[in-house]
Amino acid sequence: MYRYDEFDHDFVRERVAQFTDQVERRLSGEITEDQFKPLRLMNGVYLQLHAYMLRIAVPYGTMNGRQMRTLAHIARKYDRGYGHFTTRQNIQFNWPKLEDIPAILSDLAEVEMHAIQTSGNCIRNVTADHFSGAAADEVADPRPYAEILRQWSSLHPEFSFLPRKFKIAVTGAERDRAAIQVHDIGLHLKKNEAGELGFAVYVGGGQGRTPMIAKKVRDFLPEADLLAYATAILRVYNLNGRRDNKYKARIKILVHETGLEELKTDIEREFEALRDGELTLPEGDIEAIRRYFALPDLPARERDRFDTADSGYLDWLTRNTADHKRDDYAMVTISLKPIGGIPGDATDAQMEAVADIAERFAFDEIRVSHEQNLVLPHVARADLQAVYAALKEAGLETGNAGLITDIIACPGLDYCALANARSIPVAQQLSERFGDPARQAEIGELKIKISGCINACGHHHVGHIGLLGVEKKGAELYQITLGGSADENTSIGEIVGRGFEPEKVTDAVETIVDTYLHLRRDRSETFIEAYRRLGAQPFKDALYPEKARAA
Repeated sequence: MYRYDEFDHDFVRERVAQFTDQVERRLSGEITEDQFKPLRLMNGVYLQLHAYMLRIAVPYGTMNGRQMRTLAHIARKYDRGYGHFTTRQNIQFNWPKLEDIPAILSDLAEVEMHAIQTSGNCIRNVTADHFSGAAADEVADPRPYAEILRQWSSLHPEFSFLPRKFKIAVTGAERDRAAIQVHDIGLHLKKNEAGELGFAVYVGGGQGRTPMIAKKVRDFLPEADLLAYATAILRVYNLNGRRDNKYKARIKILVHETGLEELKTDIEREFEALRDGELTLPEGDIEAIRRYFALPDLPARERDRFDTADSGYLDWLTRNTADHKRDDYAMVTISLKPIGGIPGDATDAQMEAVADIAERFAFDEIRVSHEQNLVLPHVARADLQAVYAALKEAGLETGNAGLITDIIACPGLDYCALANARSIPVAQQLSERFGDPARQAEIGELKIKISGCINACGHHHVGHIGLLGVEKKGAELYQITLGGSADENTSIGEIVGRGFEPEKVTDAVETIVDTYLHLRRDRSETFIEAYRRLGAQPFKDALYPEKARAA
């Protein structure tokens, strides 16, 4: 895990001091809310429907127990006893008082955390595969490169006022667990035929009101050229991205309007001017960062050991553990989706419990996944039963990772000033409807994603079943998309027809699920596989039988 050096400590403390002064001037009335807005956004502070919201950065989703305990302390002392983990691998607190935020940032600085660049038109928190450094299928750990990008992009003088926010994701395996093709820049760490590390580079993906899948602009970029090439992309975007319309300001629109080939030419021209210059990464510098992310010293342990018929444990073992580089270890997903719960929320007591478990059983490492869960990347298989017992004591034992109740949902109209509809109650109703473990197992892998507005914070475009809350004539409706996916076979979901009222949307999802169960070849065919084979029509016919009969 990366540790701050003296520069990092001074940098963050200076920023806390600056913002403390800005908050004091706002509270005294010396500056107006309009004058304060750009200052607070630069420090991760939003003004939502009911209160200020603070978004805290968790770079590439990696933290330790001490940092998690500080988040628990913030939830307990300054908020309402819980925090909300997000699809950007960050955490949000929805109820802090403005006058308390400088103290929160000061507490965060003590454990090498901050809220810088979690908002605003700048390069946001760089995200990565939540199994980085541990996954059996990984070519190399992508986090050292995410850290290099973080250091390069933090308060970058040229890229602090971009046309719009800018998101970068990195994965180090063929199986994309970082959704790189729906990011402004997606980096796939790979090896070439000579065994050298580098990146396939994707540009111009994103969701929101104009969802687009990123285009590949480089099949192999040497690792030493990472910053030069990223600078070339950002420079082309910064110079040519639209600033006349915020809805058309993302780089995906520039790619679309300019055309891929012309944009690639512009990027390559800029890159040639930067290549072999001061942005070239020395191997020694890469290796120095890489050492921070070395695999812990894992002692040899028994392969497996459990002596229980507890069906809850066996379900959890099947769904929430995954193969590690070492066969005597496993990666554990801690579901933040209890049946009927709020996706992504954790109480202060649960955060403390996760910190305890990570310190006792997981070499003090915790990850936040972009699917709003937590991950313990290194757990000895011999300790899995003890970890499950500890999670159960904290109410975190739900064995539903990747199943229909493992729902992604944005805060929606319960908190967000941009939302048109509520997301949380819909997620809770779906979770309760499909909560039976046997039924979930029967349905198999199925990803539901819910957004309360077109900004798509709930990633509905890439849900196998996506739900978008919209407002129509003063009432909430939920538009359904099918066939979205955010993995190595990324696809944007197709809108199937008119929206459903809040009281009917759960029935509509059940109709879709029942149609899949009826039409799938066998239990091995997942929902997305069946959808890609069958297309949308059978699901449309089931959802809108009156149209099917009329046809």
